[in-house]
Amino acid sequence: MALEDVNICIHAAALKQVPAAEYNPFECVKTNIMGSQNVIQACIDNGVEKVMALSTDKAVHPVNLYGKTKAVMENLFVAGNHYAKHTTFSVTRYGNVEGSRGSVIPLFREQAKTGTLYITHPDMTRFWITLTEGVHFVLYALSKMTGGEIFVPKLRSRRIEDIARDIAPECNIEYIGIRPGEKIHETLIAKEEAYRTVEYDNNYVIHPSISYFKYSAGRGKPIDIDFEYTSRI
Repeated sequence: MALEDVNICIHAAALKQVPAAEYNPFECVKTNIMGSQNVIQACIDNGVEKVMALSTDKAVHPVNLYGKTKAVMENLFVAGNHYAKHTTFSVTRYGNVEGSRGSVIPLFREQAKTGTLYITHPDMTRFWITLTEGVHFVLYALSKMTGGEIFVPKLRSRRIEDIARDIAPECNIEYIGIRPGEKIHETLIAKEEAYRTVEYDNNYVIHPSISYFKYSAGRGKPIDIDFEYTSRI
């Protein structure tokens, strides 16, 4: 099997474009939810030590199918710790990866050849992270995880229009309206998660709402949050 003799698994597979998910809901559910459950089960069956799932800010108060499936994925990976004696599951949640497939940056560069950039809304903002920053953050989370946490980096938020003007200041801007399932602003941490969120210098850690035990010899302790020092986000 693909996960035989594997120590660490990073689950990054997803159908991630919002319009594609709205148009193909069955495929989105199969990939993002059922596919994630398959990964969890395979990791447990093969005794993988650490499993990290990659999530998105769109999972917070989701308004589109993609965000809803990623919210379910987060729940599955956090709850995976209840099913596994020898496998530890956690999640990283961050914003848009600059220059990734489906990102507006390569789209704007292509549109710049026509002299016009198309933007959905003048006030729309997104959290941004570079590919290198994302990789480093996932590796950091892997080194710190004890099971059930959602790791969230502190990210900058920028208007999409500002990015467009940085890429092609000579081009015209045309507004085309918000696409199905889009928000004007995204959120990295829900206010309902604040009471179990701890702030660090460069990131936040959201602890699970339900603690659990790992019964295997010498493994782990039940999660215990010191609420006196928990940040209110």
